[in-house]
Amino acid sequence: MITGIRALCVSLLAPLTASSLLAHQQAQAELQILVIGGEGSINNIKQRTAREPVVEVRDKNDRPVAGALVIFAAPDRGASGTFLDGTNRAMVTTDAQGRAAARGFRPNTTQGSYEIRVTAQSEGRTGSATIHMQNVAGGGAAHAGLSGKAITWIVVAVAAGAAAGGVLATRGGGATPVTPPAAPPTTITAGTGTVGPHP
Repeated sequence: MITGIRALCVSLLAPLTASSLLAHQQAQAELQILVIGGEGSINNIKQRTAREPVVEVRDKNDRPVAGALVIFAAPDRGASGTFLDGTNRAMVTTDAQGRAAARGFRPNTTQGSYEIRVTAQSEGRTGSATIHMQNVAGGGAAHAGLSGKAITWIVVAVAAGAAAGGVLATRGGGATPVTPPAAPPTTITAGTGTVGPHP
């Protein structure tokens, strides 16, 4: 008898548990977070500069949510960064347009890619998003290991080498080196004021 009652209770509670879980999942999906700034940012760790993470929180009807609490969380270790208060977490409230910005974000000195986790809460509704960033030591030619000055000197050296080696002219499909005629050696005799060919 007791076993039958337990089985009945389990069968009655199972749909309630499933529906409660579905309702909880729907409540979690009621807020959507749109990343406005910072996605794909490449931050210079030498200059300690970065684009500030900015998000916009909207409800399930695509309307901005004002007054929502937004938490930005950067990694605890490895490539990461800190916010205005020097920690790796920032809590911001959305404005009338549903926007929140993590002011004063600065990359740390570790190179690499990382994610900033963003969560939003408002009246029992939640949402989450991820902002991808990368810390690098520099950019452009300097990042590739060559400075602009080094590249300029390489171009000058190549041009000088081409001039010294002669110019190749194509004749009948074959390349023939063209060299300037050799000048006869000259001598300068002190006191005579004359310059002429070496005997």
